[in-house]
Parts: sequence; C-alpha cells; structure tokens
Amino acid sequence: MLAYQRGDQRQMNRLASEDVAQAVEAGKRDLETNPNDADDAVLVYDGRINAQGEKLDAIIVELRAYFSLDSKVSLAVPYTPSSRGAFRVHKPKLLQWEACEDFDMNAVFRAFFQGVAKHEKGSAVWNAVLDESK
Repeated sequence: MLAYQRGDQRQMNRLASEDVAQAVEAGKRDLETNPNDADDAVLVYDGRINAQGEKLDAIIVELRAYFSLDSKVSLAVPYTPSSRGAFRVHKPKLLQWEACEDFDMNAVFRAFFQGVAKHEKGSAVWNAVLDESK
C-alpha cells in the first residue's frame, strides 16, 4: 500500500498485482518519483529482515518527506506469524535513516505510535499480541 498526503488530503493506493514483488517495486518507484505531487508518502509492504542473526517476517515501512528529497527513513515491524505458534508483533526497528539531519528521530517514532493508536481495531490487536522480546 502506498499512502500519501498533499495539503490536507490523504490518499491510499492499494498496489494489487498477481506478482507481489512487482507490486512492491511499483510502490518503490512511486515513492521515489512522487507522481502524486505529495508532500509526504509512505510505502508499506510485507517482507523479511535480519535482526540479531535471526530472519524475521516484518511489515516494512518506507517514509519520504518530499521537502527533503535526499532523506529516506525505513522502519520494520517484525512479527511472528500464527503459522509458527501464537501471532506476535515485536518492537519496531529502524532500518534506514539517510540524510535526515533536519528530522527528529523521536518525533518520527512518536508519530508512528500515534498512528497505531488512531487505528482502533489495529491498536487493539497490537496491544493484545505485543511481544517486545525481539
């Protein structure tokens, strides 16, 4: 999914494709080229990360603030899928913080958690299955 904000308007584009990798690549292209003339945008997709020598399933969140064209921020929200026991969500991990001298990392994480809290059903699931051990 690619979400973006232009002024006071927020939009979301579902990146549907038979091939998930193609959908993610299309989203990454749009994130880089900003065809929607957005002020800010975020791309969210399912992936895998390495954390402390362990491969983890994760929701990848790539952020762009287009006032600072070179800046790139990426987070991962690792999770344990229910196919491996109980479904669990783990602590977000910072993957990329590039050319972000004008950004406040604490503000980025605060905004992330405020967004989680605003989603009534999502935050209920998050709180019920949070496992901060990873």
